Amino acid sequence: MVEGETIAGRRVLFVMAVDAEYGPHLRARFTPLLTGVGPVEAGIAMGAALQALAARNALPDLVVSLGSAGSRRCPLGEIFQIASVSWRDMDATRLGFPKGVTPMSDHPVDIPLTTPLPLPLARLSTGANVVGGEEYAGIDADMVDMESFAIARACARYDVPLMGLRGVSDGPGELDHINSWMELLGLIDERLAQAVDLLPEALASRDG
Repeated sequence: MVEGETIAGRRVLFVMAVDAEYGPHLRARFTPLLTGVGPVEAGIAMGAALQALAARNALPDLVVSLGSAGSRRCPLGEIFQIASVSWRDMDATRLGFPKGVTPMSDHPVDIPLTTPLPLPLARLSTGANVVGGEEYAGIDADMVDMESFAIARACARYDVPLMGLRGVSDGPGELDHINSWMELLGLIDERLAQAVDLLPEALASRDG
């Protein structure tokens, strides 16, 4: 069980999808919960971890979801703080629900996340597909990933604040192989680590 880190007197749990995104710069700073790829794996892993921590009265004060994302609006290699996350797979409009809203649930289309860092903001869309090419035109968000919405729903169930950090790994061209996604992961690892280094001051100032 990943216990998380103590930062500025707060319990912080870092969450990532896969080991490929967890490079040497991030390894020097924290040990994350690795969920696996996609919203189903992320929801299962995040929910199970929070339930185990809740049973020990050790829920984190903050969850930080971080990793790579695709975008045609945000520059490659740049790091963004996630302002909100939506779920592009959910479509119950035939039943009268807005696209992105789960029937009989209480979440909005865009779930706002906490944004304590002085970094540029972006709206994120989560789904079970790897987005590429002209598919971006049909997505109402700045960036795409495959896990964050599921993590946000699990955190909401346990009333734990969530913040997100994403580095742009792909998007301007067609993504046609896993190597295309992995090409910038080393740079993103370094820049995400620099963003994580801003957390102590940001969290401490919120206590002030």
